[in-house]
Amino acid sequence: MKLGQRRGSLLLTGLMIGALSLSACQKPEPDSSADANLSSEQDVPMSAEPAEPTDTIVATDGEDVPADDVADDTVAMVTGGVSQIQYLCTPELKVEATYKDDANQVVLVTNQGTLTLDKTNDGTNPEVYEVKTALNGSKGITEWRVAHKARETGVIREAGDNEKDINTFECKRQDQPAVAPAG
Repeated sequence: MKLGQRRGSLLLTGLMIGALSLSACQKPEPDSSADANLSSEQDVPMSAEPAEPTDTIVATDGEDVPADDVADDTVAMVTGGVSQIQYLCTPELKVEATYKDDANQVVLVTNQGTLTLDKTNDGTNPEVYEVKTALNGSKGITEWRVAHKARETGVIREAGDNEKDINTFECKRQDQPAVAPAG
């Protein structure tokens, strides 16, 4: 190619790139067939920054904030119906139980694994939870029975795949005061 032809093709290429850039920046023309009564969508400039709520409400006096005072994009964390209790079991096993009363579930975290068990009865003493998995995640069944209003004691029964070998753990809430021997 000669130098003159290169300049011409570079100039033509530059003009095409400029035309494409300009057409990409232009707003699309509104559809003339759209009904005038319908609200049209507003163009909003995009930003690389995430959207954050502009108003922050902090309730320090213990009163509930009215729903009208909370922004639509406020993130809330609901903690009602969830309680966490630690147990010490014999044979030795530490258990952290997170009760999700609204979902009728308990999540048991042990050194053998983590399981989510579903409540299988309507009673409150004992509450019975069960899952068709062993504590270590293998095939089997795990049952958690917790008694007393404050969930002071519990029993884990775990059966392997053959359901003949049953392991039983008797558990006591760790934050309970020790009972002094009589006498």
